Amino acid sequence: LVQSGQHSSLAGLKTLHLNVSRADTGDVLIAFSPTAGPSRLNTTEDGKTGKIHLPKEIFQPLSSQTVRVVVTVLNIQQLGMFKEVNQTAQVLDNTVVGITVGESSISGLQDPVQLTFAHRELPQGVTPKCVFWDPSKGQAGGWRGSGCVTQPGDKGTVCSCDHLTFFTLLLNPALDGSTAKAVITVATAGCGVAMAFSIFTMAFCIFIRCRFRFEETVRINLGLHVNLVGSLFLLNLAFLLSSGISGRTHPRTCRFLGGLTHYCLLCCFTWTALEGCQLYLLFVKVLGIYIHHYLAKLCLVGWGFPVLVVGVAGAIGSYGEYNIQTTDHQVIAHLCWITSKHLLVHYITNCGYFGLIFLFNMAVFGVVAQKSCSLQGTGAVQGYYKPWKVALVAAGLFLLLGATWALAFLTYGISSAAVFYLFTILNSLQGVFIFIWLVILYYPKTKETSGSLSYIIRHDKNTTASQ
Repeated sequence: LVQSGQHSSLAGLKTLHLNVSRADTGDVLIAFSPTAGPSRLNTTEDGKTGKIHLPKEIFQPLSSQTVRVVVTVLNIQQLGMFKEVNQTAQVLDNTVVGITVGESSISGLQDPVQLTFAHRELPQGVTPKCVFWDPSKGQAGGWRGSGCVTQPGDKGTVCSCDHLTFFTLLLNPALDGSTAKAVITVATAGCGVAMAFSIFTMAFCIFIRCRFRFEETVRINLGLHVNLVGSLFLLNLAFLLSSGISGRTHPRTCRFLGGLTHYCLLCCFTWTALEGCQLYLLFVKVLGIYIHHYLAKLCLVGWGFPVLVVGVAGAIGSYGEYNIQTTDHQVIAHLCWITSKHLLVHYITNCGYFGLIFLFNMAVFGVVAQKSCSLQGTGAVQGYYKPWKVALVAAGLFLLLGATWALAFLTYGISSAAVFYLFTILNSLQGVFIFIWLVILYYPKTKETSGSLSYIIRHDKNTTASQ
């Protein structure tokens, strides 16, 4: 029973105070709008405003005296509040709704509070999610979705939450259903192609390494390529296994497959970093380099370091079933991967780790490109390296140093469907590109090409020594 009401408003803040008595109290209905603020719900409401439904369960435990219900509508753009660090999702209409009843904290409701956020048809590529503000998240607070259920609709989204606090509707970037299914189909088919050409590439490298007499530098390069392609093969295999049996297997098996997929991905990144380190040693530290059992030590780092990372992540329970959802919350794929509760592990060990590797490798690539252009300018290597072959070497190195993986950083945003397709296709064909590149570059058809990349290295060594 609403006995009295008061309104107050400031710039970006509108509040409704309701005094509610326990006697014969039923459900309380309130309307709110980003422009008009909150008010008692009019029975002739046309549906263009949001609605709040407070169940009578909230008021039953209260004493017989009157309690105050405070509903606050905030425009966070004007007030500069409720902004999460590195937040990629958008707040619907920049509106946050706060609800308090009395002076005590209310949580664990059996009959939830329902907030209906009115909106027009949402743009393609976003997923609505009901969240509340948690001051204890991180250093400055953040949005959480626990205790809230999201029910999207054409004219509004209903948020059913078991507690009272400050709520909003986040619009998270996501794929629509048709695009997501198409990307998954392309990725699955591409994994099979990549695995086949990875086998061809490893066989080719082993064959020419054993069949022909190369200098030690080229033999080490071939060994590096074999390990990198081997990690790609294992990654594609682990992805097919985790996506194929997830949801139909024991949770322990899914945790194991999630850890295996993460391990293979980290191995792939680490071998990409080692390719960059090898180029650095060859083109920057060109004199006086000899490391005993060099390739064996590289294998220890390339295959051993990811074990430590996966071991720590597994110890805190990071692996399990991960669901890929569309904008209407339909699950279209199950993966054994890092769970949604431990996405920080993904951001640190995958995004952060690869980001550092990519920056280093691109710096090395710049040095290599500069040296190659300077040697081409002298005319000393034109008889051995034609312009098209120099371009091929550069493209192959760019691929080996992880350029296609960097596209993953561009898949965040509403208009990212094209980047998703490009990222999926190029990474699926990475094994094909490497195979073609190695066959053209390393197979010794003539004396001029038998030295491969090592000719530029030898010439650079001679130039450095003479200087």
